[in-house]
Amino acid sequence: MKFASFLLMALLSFAAMALESDSKQPIYIDSNTATYNDRAQTSVYTGNVVTVQGTLKVWSDKLVVYLNNGEIKKLVATGKPARFEQIPSEGAEKITGRALIGEYYPAKNLLILKKKAEVWQGEHKTASELIRYDSRNSLVMAGEKSSDSKRVHSVFKPRNVEENKP
Repeated sequence: MKFASFLLMALLSFAAMALESDSKQPIYIDSNTATYNDRAQTSVYTGNVVTVQGTLKVWSDKLVVYLNNGEIKKLVATGKPARFEQIPSEGAEKITGRALIGEYYPAKNLLILKKKAEVWQGEHKTASELIRYDSRNSLVMAGEKSSDSKRVHSVFKPRNVEENKP
């Protein structure tokens, strides 16, 4: 039970509050090609796609943007792997991650990483087939309760190995 409490506390501190101003910033997308489908309300960007909103940066091979009445509802980044980084708060180490698929919901400040997903901050790392990063609520959630095949692997390294010697 002590380990479970430690792990929960570590995961909660792992995802400190993202810079509040990030969600209020415009989303910039650069790519080699772009296609907009007005009927489907989607935009597709391919080739060295770089997406930026405040301190959140996403690099991918392809990005599909889903709109509803001109508002972005969801962005889906794919790559081998797609990568992201974000500065969680002033003075904090950035959080970085990667996965084959990343879904970003800007209105919810929610990033969902799927397939070979990894998230790390400094020396702390979490890997699973599914990781949800909720910057609004300072929360990283990994794995699925219903599947042993989607287990979570976490590594917490001591800050200073010399301090731990007797």
